[in-house]
Amino acid sequence: MKADIFFFISSISAVVLTIFAIIALYYLIRVLRDFSEISDTLKRGVDKASGHLDDLVDMLMSNALFRFFFGKKRTRKNSKKD
Repeated sequence: MKADIFFFISSISAVVLTIFAIIALYYLIRVLRDFSEISDTLKRGVDKASGHLDDLVDMLMSNALFRFFFGKKRTRKNSKKD
């Protein structure tokens, strides 16, 4: 009789724990999907901002006043001392 009660309670607790695990996995999957959508949105935003910055640099480099003040980038020649 006591063994029957033990197995009945054990099976009910196993079912309840399984239901809780399924609910937790459901919410975990929803959070991961939201995170994926957020990261995709951020990636698109960064790509768009990168394009805008490239355009801005091109516009600055073609500006005569900017070139007058900052000039072109000069490269140094490294001399070797023997």
